[in-house]
Amino acid sequence: MLRVRGLEVRYGDRVALAGVDLTVDDGEIVSVLGPSGSGKSTLLRAIAGLEVPARGSVAWDGRDLAGIPPHHRHVGMMFQQHALFPHRDVLGNVVFGLRMQRTPPARAEQRAREMLDVVGLAGFEHRNVAELSGGEQQRVALARALAPAPRLLMLDEPLGSLDRPLRERLMIELRELFTGLGLTTVYVTHDHDEAFALADRVAVMRAGRIEQVGTPLEVWQRPATEFVARFLGYNLTEAFGDGRVGIRPDGVHVARAAAASGSGVGGVDGVVVARAFRRDHFLLRVKVADGDPLEIAVTGAPVPAVGDAVHLVADPDAVVRFDEGTPPPQLP
Repeated sequence: MLRVRGLEVRYGDRVALAGVDLTVDDGEIVSVLGPSGSGKSTLLRAIAGLEVPARGSVAWDGRDLAGIPPHHRHVGMMFQQHALFPHRDVLGNVVFGLRMQRTPPARAEQRAREMLDVVGLAGFEHRNVAELSGGEQQRVALARALAPAPRLLMLDEPLGSLDRPLRERLMIELRELFTGLGLTTVYVTHDHDEAFALADRVAVMRAGRIEQVGTPLEVWQRPATEFVARFLGYNLTEAFGDGRVGIRPDGVHVARAAAASGSGVGGVDGVVVARAFRRDHFLLRVKVADGDPLEIAVTGAPVPAVGDAVHLVADPDAVVRFDEGTPPPQLP
Protein backbone atom coordinates (compact mmCIF):
# COMPACT_ATOMS: atom_id res chain seq x y z
CA MET A 1 0.00 0.00 0.00
CA LEU A 2 1.15 3.52 -0.86
CA ARG A 3 0.29 6.11 1.77
CA VAL A 4 0.90 9.83 1.32
CA ARG A 5 0.24 12.01 4.36
CA GLY A 6 0.35 15.81 4.67
CA LEU A 7 2.72 16.15 1.71
CA GLU A 8 3.95 19.68 1.10
CA VAL A 9 6.36 20.74 -1.64
CA ARG A 10 7.60 24.30 -2.09
CA TYR A 11 9.55 26.04 -4.84
CA GLY A 12 10.78 29.12 -3.04
CA ASP A 13 7.69 31.00 -1.89
CA ARG A 14 5.37 29.03 -4.17
CA VAL A 15 3.51 26.08 -2.64
CA ALA A 16 3.20 23.30 -5.24
CA LEU A 17 1.65 20.74 -2.86
CA ALA A 18 -0.26 21.92 0.18
CA GLY A 19 -0.82 19.02 2.55
CA VAL A 20 -1.83 16.21 0.19
CA ASP A 21 -3.25 12.95 1.60
CA LEU A 22 -3.67 9.94 -0.67
CA THR A 23 -3.80 6.16 -0.22
CA VAL A 24 -3.40 3.64 -3.04
CA ASP A 25 -4.11 0.00 -2.23
CA ASP A 26 -2.16 -2.92 -3.66
CA GLY A 27 -3.25 -3.57 -7.23
CA GLU A 28 -5.38 -0.42 -7.37
CA ILE A 29 -5.36 2.08 -10.24
CA VAL A 30 -5.74 5.68 -9.08
CA SER A 31 -5.95 8.55 -11.56
CA VAL A 32 -4.80 11.97 -10.39
CA LEU A 33 -6.91 14.40 -12.40
CA GLY A 34 -6.67 18.17 -12.67
CA PRO A 35 -5.75 21.15 -14.83
CA SER A 36 -2.21 22.26 -15.63
CA GLY A 37 -0.46 23.67 -12.57
CA SER A 38 -2.64 21.82 -10.06
CA GLY A 39 0.29 19.82 -8.65
CA LYS A 40 -0.31 16.44 -10.33
CA SER A 41 3.22 15.97 -11.70
CA THR A 42 4.80 17.34 -8.52
CA LEU A 43 2.92 14.71 -6.53
CA LEU A 44 4.32 11.94 -8.74
CA ARG A 45 7.84 13.32 -8.48
CA ALA A 46 7.61 13.52 -4.69
CA ILE A 47 6.39 9.92 -4.47
CA ALA A 48 9.25 8.83 -6.72
CA GLY A 49 11.82 10.68 -4.60
CA LEU A 50 12.63 13.24 -7.30
CA GLU A 51 11.34 16.07 -5.09
CA VAL A 52 12.13 16.51 -1.41
CA PRO A 53 8.99 17.51 0.53
CA ALA A 54 9.08 20.35 3.03
CA ARG A 55 6.61 18.44 5.20
CA GLY A 56 4.69 15.20 5.21
CA SER A 57 5.57 11.63 4.35
CA VAL A 58 5.46 8.98 1.64
CA ALA A 59 5.30 5.39 2.88
CA TRP A 60 5.08 1.95 1.28
CA ASP A 61 3.59 -0.86 3.38
CA GLY A 62 4.12 1.29 6.45
CA ARG A 63 7.80 2.05 5.72
CA ASP A 64 8.63 5.76 5.44
CA LEU A 65 10.57 6.36 2.22
CA ALA A 66 12.28 9.55 3.41
CA GLY A 67 15.96 9.43 2.51
CA ILE A 68 15.57 6.49 0.12
CA PRO A 69 16.87 7.51 -3.34
CA PRO A 70 14.63 7.14 -6.40
CA HIS A 71 16.46 4.10 -7.82
CA HIS A 72 15.86 2.16 -4.59
CA ARG A 73 12.11 2.88 -4.35
CA HIS A 74 11.15 0.21 -6.93
CA VAL A 75 9.01 2.71 -8.82
CA GLY A 76 8.45 2.63 -12.58
CA MET A 77 7.98 6.02 -14.26
CA MET A 78 6.57 6.85 -17.67
CA PHE A 79 6.18 10.37 -19.05
CA GLN A 80 4.39 12.02 -21.97
CA GLN A 81 7.74 12.50 -23.69
CA HIS A 82 8.93 8.92 -23.85
CA ALA A 83 12.66 9.86 -24.02
CA LEU A 84 13.61 6.78 -25.99
CA PHE A 85 17.23 6.41 -27.02
CA PRO A 86 17.37 7.02 -30.80
CA HIS A 87 20.69 5.17 -31.16
CA ARG A 88 19.28 1.96 -29.63
CA ASP A 89 16.78 -0.40 -31.19
CA VAL A 90 13.53 -1.38 -29.45
CA LEU A 91 15.12 -4.19 -27.45
CA GLY A 92 18.05 -1.99 -26.47
CA ASN A 93 15.68 0.63 -25.07
CA VAL A 94 13.71 -1.86 -23.00
CA VAL A 95 16.75 -3.69 -21.67
CA PHE A 96 18.56 -0.48 -20.65
CA GLY A 97 17.06 -0.16 -17.15
CA LEU A 98 17.70 -3.82 -16.40
CA ARG A 99 21.36 -3.48 -17.28
CA MET A 100 21.59 -0.42 -15.04
CA GLN A 101 20.33 -2.70 -12.26
CA ARG A 102 23.14 -5.12 -13.12
CA THR A 103 20.73 -7.82 -14.26
CA PRO A 104 22.72 -10.57 -16.03
CA PRO A 105 22.59 -9.92 -19.81
CA ALA A 106 20.78 -13.13 -20.75
CA ARG A 107 18.11 -12.62 -18.08
CA ALA A 108 17.78 -8.94 -19.01
CA GLU A 109 17.17 -9.76 -22.65
CA GLN A 110 14.66 -12.48 -21.75
CA ARG A 111 12.74 -10.12 -19.47
CA ALA A 112 12.77 -7.36 -22.10
CA ARG A 113 11.36 -9.73 -24.71
CA GLU A 114 8.65 -10.83 -22.27
CA MET A 115 7.59 -7.22 -21.68
CA LEU A 116 7.53 -6.46 -25.41
CA ASP A 117 5.21 -9.41 -25.81
CA VAL A 118 3.00 -8.10 -22.97
CA VAL A 119 2.59 -4.70 -24.68
CA GLY A 120 1.96 -6.24 -28.10
CA LEU A 121 5.36 -5.61 -29.70
CA ALA A 122 6.73 -9.12 -30.09
CA GLY A 123 8.83 -9.17 -33.26
CA PHE A 124 9.75 -5.47 -32.96
CA GLU A 125 12.98 -6.13 -31.03
CA HIS A 126 15.37 -4.87 -33.69
CA ARG A 127 13.27 -2.09 -35.15
CA ASN A 128 14.63 1.46 -35.08
CA VAL A 129 12.54 3.44 -32.58
CA ALA A 130 12.51 6.46 -34.93
CA GLU A 131 10.56 4.36 -37.45
CA LEU A 132 7.77 3.53 -34.99
CA SER A 133 4.40 5.25 -34.77
CA GLY A 134 3.53 7.34 -31.72
CA GLY A 135 1.47 4.50 -30.26
CA GLU A 136 4.28 2.00 -30.80
CA GLN A 137 6.81 4.31 -29.14
CA GLN A 138 4.43 4.65 -26.21
CA ARG A 139 4.36 0.85 -25.88
CA VAL A 140 8.17 0.68 -25.95
CA ALA A 141 8.33 3.23 -23.14
CA LEU A 142 5.76 1.25 -21.18
CA ALA A 143 7.69 -2.00 -21.67
CA ARG A 144 10.82 -0.22 -20.43
CA ALA A 145 8.98 0.96 -17.30
CA LEU A 146 7.58 -2.52 -16.64
CA ALA A 147 10.78 -4.48 -17.25
CA PRO A 148 12.35 -3.94 -13.77
CA ALA A 149 9.11 -5.30 -12.18
CA PRO A 150 8.27 -2.15 -10.18
CA ARG A 151 6.01 -2.46 -7.17
CA LEU A 152 4.46 0.88 -8.16
CA LEU A 153 3.95 2.19 -11.70
CA MET A 154 3.44 5.94 -12.18
CA LEU A 155 2.49 7.53 -15.48
CA ASP A 156 2.46 11.27 -16.21
CA GLU A 157 0.19 12.19 -19.16
CA PRO A 158 1.49 9.19 -21.18
CA LEU A 159 -1.17 9.54 -23.90
CA GLY A 160 -1.10 13.33 -24.17
CA SER A 161 0.83 13.49 -27.45
CA LEU A 162 -1.30 10.89 -29.27
CA ASP A 163 -4.27 11.55 -31.53
CA ARG A 164 -7.73 11.07 -30.03
CA PRO A 165 -8.75 7.75 -31.67
CA LEU A 166 -5.46 6.12 -30.62
CA ARG A 167 -5.78 7.51 -27.10
CA GLU A 168 -9.27 6.10 -26.75
CA ARG A 169 -8.13 2.65 -27.84
CA LEU A 170 -5.09 2.68 -25.55
CA MET A 171 -7.17 3.77 -22.54
CA ILE A 172 -8.97 0.43 -22.66
CA GLU A 173 -5.81 -1.56 -23.40
CA LEU A 174 -3.87 0.04 -20.55
CA ARG A 175 -6.58 -0.72 -18.00
CA GLU A 176 -6.70 -4.34 -19.14
CA LEU A 177 -2.91 -4.55 -18.93
CA PHE A 178 -2.59 -2.98 -15.46
CA THR A 179 -5.46 -5.06 -14.10
CA GLY A 180 -4.10 -8.26 -15.62
CA LEU A 181 -0.65 -7.66 -14.13
CA GLY A 182 -2.09 -6.64 -10.76
CA LEU A 183 -0.04 -3.44 -10.89
CA THR A 184 -0.44 -0.73 -8.29
CA THR A 185 -0.71 2.33 -10.53
CA VAL A 186 -0.89 6.11 -10.18
CA TYR A 187 -1.91 7.73 -13.46
CA VAL A 188 -1.78 11.50 -13.99
CA THR A 189 -3.97 13.18 -16.60
CA HIS A 190 -5.90 16.39 -17.30
CA ASP A 191 -8.53 14.47 -19.32
CA HIS A 192 -11.48 13.24 -17.24
CA ASP A 193 -12.57 10.75 -19.91
CA GLU A 194 -9.11 9.18 -19.69
CA ALA A 195 -9.17 9.16 -15.89
CA PHE A 196 -12.65 7.61 -15.73
CA ALA A 197 -11.82 4.92 -18.31
CA LEU A 198 -8.65 3.79 -16.54
CA ALA A 199 -9.12 4.22 -12.82
CA ASP A 200 -10.63 2.36 -9.89
CA ARG A 201 -10.61 5.70 -8.05
CA VAL A 202 -10.04 9.29 -9.14
CA ALA A 203 -8.37 12.06 -7.11
CA VAL A 204 -9.19 15.55 -8.41
CA MET A 205 -6.53 18.19 -7.70
CA ARG A 206 -6.64 21.96 -7.61
CA ALA A 207 -3.88 24.39 -6.60
CA GLY A 208 -1.79 21.77 -4.81
CA ARG A 209 -4.68 20.17 -2.94
CA ILE A 210 -6.96 17.20 -3.50
CA GLU A 211 -10.57 18.38 -3.74
CA GLN A 212 -12.25 14.98 -4.03
CA VAL A 213 -11.42 11.27 -4.14
CA GLY A 214 -13.93 8.67 -5.26
CA THR A 215 -14.82 6.10 -7.86
CA PRO A 216 -15.30 7.48 -11.38
CA LEU A 217 -19.08 7.15 -10.95
CA GLU A 218 -19.06 8.97 -7.61
CA VAL A 219 -16.96 11.84 -8.91
CA TRP A 220 -19.01 12.17 -12.10
CA GLN A 221 -22.45 11.95 -10.50
CA ARG A 222 -21.71 13.78 -7.25
CA PRO A 223 -18.88 16.32 -7.58
CA ALA A 224 -18.04 17.54 -4.08
CA THR A 225 -17.20 21.17 -4.96
CA GLU A 226 -18.04 23.76 -7.58
CA PHE A 227 -14.51 23.50 -8.93
CA VAL A 228 -14.81 19.74 -9.53
CA ALA A 229 -18.20 20.22 -11.18
CA ARG A 230 -16.93 22.99 -13.46
CA PHE A 231 -13.82 21.01 -14.38
CA LEU A 232 -15.98 18.03 -15.36
CA GLY A 233 -18.13 20.21 -17.62
CA TYR A 234 -21.14 20.82 -15.37
CA ASN A 235 -23.20 23.98 -15.81
CA LEU A 236 -23.12 26.11 -12.65
CA THR A 237 -26.25 28.21 -12.47
CA GLU A 238 -29.11 29.61 -10.37
CA ALA A 239 -31.42 29.76 -13.37
CA PHE A 240 -33.60 26.85 -12.23
CA GLY A 241 -34.63 28.55 -9.02
CA ASP A 242 -33.08 26.02 -6.62
CA GLY A 243 -30.13 28.01 -5.38
CA ARG A 244 -26.63 27.42 -6.73
CA VAL A 245 -26.59 24.12 -8.60
CA GLY A 246 -24.44 22.12 -10.97
CA ILE A 247 -26.19 20.42 -13.89
CA ARG A 248 -24.64 17.85 -16.21
CA PRO A 249 -24.87 18.82 -19.89
CA ASP A 250 -26.64 15.53 -20.62
CA GLY A 251 -29.14 16.08 -17.82
CA VAL A 252 -31.24 18.81 -19.43
CA HIS A 253 -34.23 18.07 -21.66
CA VAL A 254 -34.68 20.53 -24.53
CA ALA A 255 -38.02 21.31 -26.14
CA ARG A 256 -39.23 24.01 -28.49
CA ALA A 257 -40.49 26.90 -26.40
CA ALA A 258 -43.79 26.92 -28.27
CA ALA A 259 -44.36 23.20 -27.62
CA ALA A 260 -43.72 23.62 -23.90
CA SER A 261 -45.94 26.68 -23.54
CA GLY A 262 -48.94 25.99 -21.33
CA SER A 263 -47.84 22.44 -20.54
CA GLY A 264 -47.38 23.15 -16.88
CA VAL A 265 -43.85 21.70 -16.96
CA GLY A 266 -41.30 23.64 -14.91
CA GLY A 267 -38.00 24.85 -16.25
CA VAL A 268 -36.53 27.91 -17.92
CA ASP A 269 -36.72 29.50 -21.34
CA GLY A 270 -33.73 30.39 -23.43
CA VAL A 271 -32.35 30.96 -26.90
CA VAL A 272 -29.78 28.80 -28.71
CA VAL A 273 -26.72 30.97 -29.41
CA ALA A 274 -24.32 28.28 -30.67
CA ARG A 275 -24.45 24.67 -31.87
CA ALA A 276 -21.61 22.18 -32.47
CA PHE A 277 -21.55 18.55 -33.59
CA ARG A 278 -19.78 16.11 -31.22
CA ARG A 279 -19.90 12.72 -33.01
CA ASP A 280 -22.69 11.13 -30.92
CA HIS A 281 -24.50 14.33 -29.90
CA PHE A 282 -24.91 18.04 -30.53
CA LEU A 283 -23.66 20.52 -27.96
CA LEU A 284 -25.92 23.57 -27.65
CA ARG A 285 -25.06 26.82 -25.91
CA VAL A 286 -28.27 28.31 -24.61
CA LYS A 287 -28.63 31.87 -23.27
CA VAL A 288 -31.08 32.07 -20.38
CA ALA A 289 -32.40 35.08 -18.52
CA ASP A 290 -30.32 34.59 -15.37
CA GLY A 291 -26.63 33.72 -15.39
CA ASP A 292 -24.14 32.46 -17.92
CA PRO A 293 -25.14 30.47 -21.01
CA LEU A 294 -25.77 26.77 -20.40
CA GLU A 295 -24.13 23.98 -22.42
CA ILE A 296 -26.59 21.22 -23.23
CA ALA A 297 -25.88 17.84 -24.86
CA VAL A 298 -28.66 16.81 -27.25
CA THR A 299 -29.12 13.43 -28.90
CA GLY A 300 -31.78 12.46 -31.38
CA ALA A 301 -33.76 14.72 -33.66
CA PRO A 302 -34.84 17.38 -34.25
CA VAL A 303 -31.96 19.49 -32.92
CA PRO A 304 -32.77 23.17 -32.38
CA ALA A 305 -30.88 25.62 -34.58
CA VAL A 306 -29.04 28.78 -33.59
CA GLY A 307 -31.65 31.45 -32.86
CA ASP A 308 -34.39 29.00 -31.82
CA ALA A 309 -36.29 29.67 -28.61
CA VAL A 310 -36.20 26.61 -26.37
CA HIS A 311 -37.52 25.43 -23.02
CA LEU A 312 -35.12 23.62 -20.68
CA VAL A 313 -36.08 21.14 -17.95
CA ALA A 314 -33.40 19.64 -15.69
CA ASP A 315 -33.41 15.97 -14.71
CA PRO A 316 -33.30 15.92 -10.87
CA ASP A 317 -30.77 13.07 -10.94
CA ALA A 318 -28.37 15.29 -12.92
CA VAL A 319 -28.50 18.20 -10.47
CA VAL A 320 -26.06 18.77 -7.58
CA ARG A 321 -26.67 21.60 -5.10
CA PHE A 322 -23.86 23.87 -3.95
CA ASP A 323 -25.62 26.10 -1.43
CA GLU A 324 -23.26 27.81 0.97
CA GLY A 325 -22.82 25.68 4.07
CA THR A 326 -24.18 22.52 2.44
CA PRO A 327 -21.83 19.54 2.99
CA PRO A 328 -20.40 17.80 -0.06
CA PRO A 329 -23.05 15.54 -1.61
CA GLN A 330 -22.62 11.81 -1.24
CA LEU A 331 -23.98 8.86 -3.14
CA PRO A 332 -26.46 6.74 -1.15
